[in-house]
Amino acid sequence: MGIVTDWFRRYLSDPQIVFLTLLLLTLFAVILTLGNMLAPVLASMVIAYLLEGPVGFCERRGLGRMPSVLLVYLSFLLFVTLLLFGVLPLVSRQVTELVQQLPTMINEGTRTLAELPGRHPDLVTAEQIDELIGSLRTETVAFGQRVLSWSLAGVVGIITVLVYLVLMPLLVFFFLKDKELILGWFRQYLPEYRRIADSVWAEVDRQVSNYIRGKFWEILIVWAVNYIAFLVFDLGYVMLLALLVGLSVIVPYIGAVVVTVPVVLIAWFQWGWSAEFIWFMTVYAVIQGLDANVLVPLLFSEVVDLHPVAIIVAILVFGGLWGFWGVFFAIPLATLVHAILSAWPRWPAGPQAPD
Repeated sequence: MGIVTDWFRRYLSDPQIVFLTLLLLTLFAVILTLGNMLAPVLASMVIAYLLEGPVGFCERRGLGRMPSVLLVYLSFLLFVTLLLFGVLPLVSRQVTELVQQLPTMINEGTRTLAELPGRHPDLVTAEQIDELIGSLRTETVAFGQRVLSWSLAGVVGIITVLVYLVLMPLLVFFFLKDKELILGWFRQYLPEYRRIADSVWAEVDRQVSNYIRGKFWEILIVWAVNYIAFLVFDLGYVMLLALLVGLSVIVPYIGAVVVTVPVVLIAWFQWGWSAEFIWFMTVYAVIQGLDANVLVPLLFSEVVDLHPVAIIVAILVFGGLWGFWGVFFAIPLATLVHAILSAWPRWPAGPQAPD
């Protein structure tokens, strides 16, 4: 009990530690309880934070604050417009085509599975194959029902998207334009002595900005390279699969494994066990290897190298708390935890207890 008392006396007597603890608890409580209502505001803050890098770059080149904001903001709107009216319609059309082709693919797959007992009777039995085929058909029916429920809820989703498309660009613009005004308003309510909190923020700002900027370029590069490779091989659903592979880099390790499954299956249904399939899988594996061993070290050389176990734990924990956004921001949040632990005062080494 004395150890716990000494710990509280040592750390909670420091007002900077108390302030940092209360600040983190307040932010966590706000996001956990009001996250859904404040989602457009929080998303706009994140986008404005990311665009602040290019704005600062323009300012350092002699452009004023307002011209820099307008230049970066208009470029951002152009990028979003290209995604909404160039990429998304094509992806949506390919998703529809894929869903329509699923019954044919499943029938082909079940036919191939049914031939396995005759070819390899020592490895699988007919009963095992029948059970597997039954499970596949059950999952297919469940998937169809989920697609139907998504389509029924599509009206609500469209309304939500429209609200985001109207509110978020306005919020992003004002966050960029009035950055100092907004930060000054918040600073007047903060205590004067906050060295530890400022140290944590400086480290998180450096790491997270480098990470997200690098991740953005990694997504674009992996997406473009895979799109070109899939186009050369004339693979079906090129844009959809290339986009999935590009987005898979958001979730390290797990994303690459998950997205490889549909890529392999669609390639197999298109070519079967042919030389073209083997060449395609070889090129795909080379691209994945270059991404992991060349592109990632090049883009993230300045970012703290978190242990794979820490990354997986962060994905599970924050994904369980906040769903997709928790998975998306798992590594930045893990970086925040790392920065807090690094800035937290260490327990001084004392004399060894006698045996």
